[in-house]
Amino acid sequence: MLRNYSNSRTLGDNIRLGTLTAFTAGTINIASLLIFLSFTSNVTGHYAIFAAEISQGNWTQVAVVASWIFLFFFGGFVANLSVINFNKKSKYFAHAFPLILEILCLLAVGIYGQLFYQKTLGETEALVALMLFATGLQNGLTASISNFSVKTTHLTGTTTDLGILFSMFTQKEFRKSPELIARAKLLMSIMLAYVLGAVFSGLTYYKLEFRVFYVICICLMIVISYDAYKINIRHFKTDYRYYKIYQKSTLLAFLYYKLFHKRKKKKIKPANNPRPQTKLAFGEK
Repeated sequence: MLRNYSNSRTLGDNIRLGTLTAFTAGTINIASLLIFLSFTSNVTGHYAIFAAEISQGNWTQVAVVASWIFLFFFGGFVANLSVINFNKKSKYFAHAFPLILEILCLLAVGIYGQLFYQKTLGETEALVALMLFATGLQNGLTASISNFSVKTTHLTGTTTDLGILFSMFTQKEFRKSPELIARAKLLMSIMLAYVLGAVFSGLTYYKLEFRVFYVICICLMIVISYDAYKINIRHFKTDYRYYKIYQKSTLLAFLYYKLFHKRKKKKIKPANNPRPQTKLAFGEK
């Protein structure tokens, strides 16, 4: 999900990344709505509030909402900064680092909310700001590594693109296009995962309360761990092959070789009725 980049990504990579991160985005958004009465997976509504507060001259609230918008922007900035700067050293680390930051932010919200939250306005504004930064990180990362094919924290663009695609599918020539079909599958999976995450958050919040953020962190850990597992298995197999050839490699490869490798000596049995040797018409003399 994370180790491939831009045009080298497959549809399966994007669907796995899109569904898991969209599920977490839907969960975050409904949890923040129920707890703080504010959406935190996008900033479309915050721009409207920002303009309304300016028109009413509420400059303190203008500063608060402006900081929320900036933190969502800054999350996307940090995510792409990680991708373009660390990509040459380690694609996996470059892509995992923004999700690690997001997990830390959401853990902070969950722990503070569960142990210290007194429902004051200042606390609410600070926690909403932290969640907006977290979702900005997620949206910036998924967009950056998928060449802007995957955006999972809001469904405005997704719904628009699906409307365009379905109108194109009224023509037979477009219904046979593999690229358009793949795009529709990706967008539908993102939409469905987002809605499922929102429903899950709504159903479980009253029992879990702030602990719902721990569930979100587990989902993000699955995204990170999946690629770590794939990369380590690939390196392990490479070491194993290296040991088979050169009899020298890492300790793990050596143990694997000793435990599971069975040397099978294939004995070639002569055929019962071997074919007589025939001379080619233009064979060598």
